[in-house]
Amino acid sequence: MYSYLCTQNFKFNKMKKILLSITFVFATTAVFAQVNEKELLQKNEEAEKKSKEEKPNGWVKKGTFTFLANQATFNNWLAGGQSNISGNVGLNYDLNYKSDKWNWDNKIIAGYGLTKIKDQDMQKSDDRLVFNSLAGRKASGEWFYSLFFNFQTQFDSGIDLASGIKTSHFFSPAYFQFGPGMLWKKSDNLKVNIAPATSKLVIVHPHFTELGPSFGVEQGDSTRFEFGAAINGYYKFTIMENVTFENILNLYSNYLEDPQNVDIDYTLNVVMKINKYLTTNFAFQTIYDDNAFRGFQTRQVIGLGVNYGF
Repeated sequence: MYSYLCTQNFKFNKMKKILLSITFVFATTAVFAQVNEKELLQKNEEAEKKSKEEKPNGWVKKGTFTFLANQATFNNWLAGGQSNISGNVGLNYDLNYKSDKWNWDNKIIAGYGLTKIKDQDMQKSDDRLVFNSLAGRKASGEWFYSLFFNFQTQFDSGIDLASGIKTSHFFSPAYFQFGPGMLWKKSDNLKVNIAPATSKLVIVHPHFTELGPSFGVEQGDSTRFEFGAAINGYYKFTIMENVTFENILNLYSNYLEDPQNVDIDYTLNVVMKINKYLTTNFAFQTIYDDNAFRGFQTRQVIGLGVNYGF
């Protein structure tokens, strides 16, 4: 009897150990499963969140209105100097569309400024209206098949200071460029478009060509057509906290006439942010177009700016 009880007790203890071992294994597995499940869910949520942040989401719009002011006053100043005041208003508006396969960037740049120097007539310091549109369909990696359109003109009349003769006005000249190409786009702040088959149209009012050519348009004509290659680059970066550099470069070569004379249009905008609304702005632009003027045209503006974003 004693032997039987010992045998049964041994079997019970053995079964108990087996049950405890199985329970431990299941409990451990369940705990690890819960941990792994939690980690997996967390990773999935993070991946989904990151995907949503990185995935393009339709239309995005952004605009900035800027007012720049400069003023200097001299009264009985023996070292010399002339009192002057100037003001510039500018608009920079972006309307962009993104999807998995498509990119469509649209930008409007408008600027107008006046300068008044003592005892002199009012003069323009800025006058431009620019519209850029660049559509691309994803090809591979950071490359897109692209189609671009560019329009440029001015708001007000231009006067030759020496002769007092009007040399330009709204839509005269007006420049149109469009053509297919390839777009390399690293980001919204770094992109280059290459368009080897670009059409260019220049329009002026007939009265500007009555006595001779104007802006490359022959005497007696009102339009000029060109066909060539265009390269457009855009690079914006932050050089230090609250200081951004924006570079815009446009190159064009006319296959039909003097292709070695490349048209250049380069703009540098430097914005030094003081607070939410105040900035110090510096703008530099240089243009080379031998059909309009055989030399470099330059424009430079610096001043305290009031910015309003919308």
